[in-house]
Amino acid sequence: MERRHGSGAAGFTLIELIITLAVVSLIALLAFPMAEVAARRTKEQELRVALREIRTGIDAYKKATEEGHITASAESTGYPPNLKVLVEGVDDVRSPNKDTKIYFMRRLPRDPMSSDPKLPADETWGKRDYASAPDSPQEGEEVYDVYSLSPLVGLNGIPYKQW
Repeated sequence: MERRHGSGAAGFTLIELIITLAVVSLIALLAFPMAEVAARRTKEQELRVALREIRTGIDAYKKATEEGHITASAESTGYPPNLKVLVEGVDDVRSPNKDTKIYFMRRLPRDPMSSDPKLPADETWGKRDYASAPDSPQEGEEVYDVYSLSPLVGLNGIPYKQW
């Protein structure tokens, strides 16, 4: 035998609504931190790729200098004077064509950890001169290495500056 309430309308009771709201809130509380970690992982991956890309360009510039494609002074270590030159290119002195340039990167990536979108890409990176110590990098005449200027620590426990 079927029982019907006076109005015959079917619906949720107040207790069912409260339980449903509590379950949805609990799921949201668990999902939000996981989304934050996933977003941070994505930025960290972008940082790894950008660092690898710039360091590859710096190494290619150094190799071109050693092979005599780029004129360097006797005091120079052969590293680029700045990051822009990797994109703008340099004249190839060994090429028979006078207008031939060597390009080391198509574009300079920004530091994904940089919070200022108005800064040019080359200013989002810390630059280390060949003569400076790895634990206290200093800018100088040439760019030997780059690092993130972010004060944050990665998910692996290592500060982004040390990547």
